Amino acid sequence: MTTNVPKAGIIYNDVKPIAQRVAIELSDKLAAAGWDVCMTTGVGGMLGYSNPESPVCHTPIEGLTPPGFDSEMKLAFVLGGDGTVLAAARLVAPSGIPMLSLNTGHMGFLTEAYLNQLPQALEKVLAGEYEVEERAMLVVKVLRGEGVLWEALCLNEMVLHREPLTCMCHFEIAVGRHAPVDIAADGVIVSTPTGSTAYSLSAGGPVVTPGVPVLQLVPICPHSLASRALVFPDSEPVTVYPAGATRLVMVVDGNGGCYVFPEDKVYLERSPYSAKFVRLQPPEFFRILREKLGWGLPHIAKPTSVELP
Repeated sequence: MTTNVPKAGIIYNDVKPIAQRVAIELSDKLAAAGWDVCMTTGVGGMLGYSNPESPVCHTPIEGLTPPGFDSEMKLAFVLGGDGTVLAAARLVAPSGIPMLSLNTGHMGFLTEAYLNQLPQALEKVLAGEYEVEERAMLVVKVLRGEGVLWEALCLNEMVLHREPLTCMCHFEIAVGRHAPVDIAADGVIVSTPTGSTAYSLSAGGPVVTPGVPVLQLVPICPHSLASRALVFPDSEPVTVYPAGATRLVMVVDGNGGCYVFPEDKVYLERSPYSAKFVRLQPPEFFRILREKLGWGLPHIAKPTSVELP
């Protein structure tokens, strides 16, 4: 039976008292405006880590969705920093729920507004004055034979490296139908356009605007002058084979992962689910680059025009 009562979700970082307090206040305001509200923390979207003795830490992608967060939900408010947004994306992407992210953290690269802007944001949401921007996500799987040891949705990047990180190792990497290539490096990153401004950027990869349908492969400290970042269509799946005798560590979106042994392989492909972001104003990626990373700011020594004698 359908209902005309609009439905919203609230996902908050329960480690931050301010996020908890605002979540309760926001729930009361939405309820007073006639909305049905579901609340949860971002913990369910945190991937966690397996351990060497038990490498399987496997929850199916669709099994992370919290109760009540279904396709009837108009949007979910996310209260936290970038880590909470990454966790929330895994919770709501399978149901196609857009997220309005409000920053209680530091960088807030993925967030849309600050907490002091919540009254104006809420006013726009209640009036339906917003757009929805979609961001591509990856499915990351660790396979042993035909069995899936671990899987997750990924919005930023998958990183595979050796313990300790300072040790170089070899990877055989196959992109789509192309012949595998060998890369000697401390590790490798496979990144989405959204993740191009995260770890990939620090490792020397290019910045990719969000709407471009590509992925990028970035070696970490490669042992070759010829090993550089590779950009390729996101229609191509990627398989990474450990080419050494020791175990590796895989981390997805910076907050969880598992061990990858020599008999395993990591498989990545574009997910059928996307992360949907509520935008209160038309998306302007270059403005975010300028404000958060200082890209394109006028040079302080830029000469001014002078009148010559």
